[in-house]
Amino acid sequence: MKSVTVYNPQKGRLETINVEYTEENTTYFKDTMAKNVYRITDWDGGLIIQTTSFGSSPLWVYDISRADIGNSRKGAKQLMRLHDYT
Repeated sequence: MKSVTVYNPQKGRLETINVEYTEENTTYFKDTMAKNVYRITDWDGGLIIQTTSFGSSPLWVYDISRADIGNSRKGAKQLMRLHDYT
């Protein structure tokens, strides 16, 4: 487990959670450019979206999974825009 500070849009604040990144719950994307999604992780009934932006906390969205967004970078970006976290 790793302690990670995430932005929780449901609460409108940063919080620290414990996350375990595994092959079973995480998708990594290759060929990442600046400010691009490089990892999405199913965790605790939600989805953690991590970008390559330096100093940016991952976004943690409740009640959605990688499967719900087609396990895609595009779906993760749409969620980020939906939560005004670009």
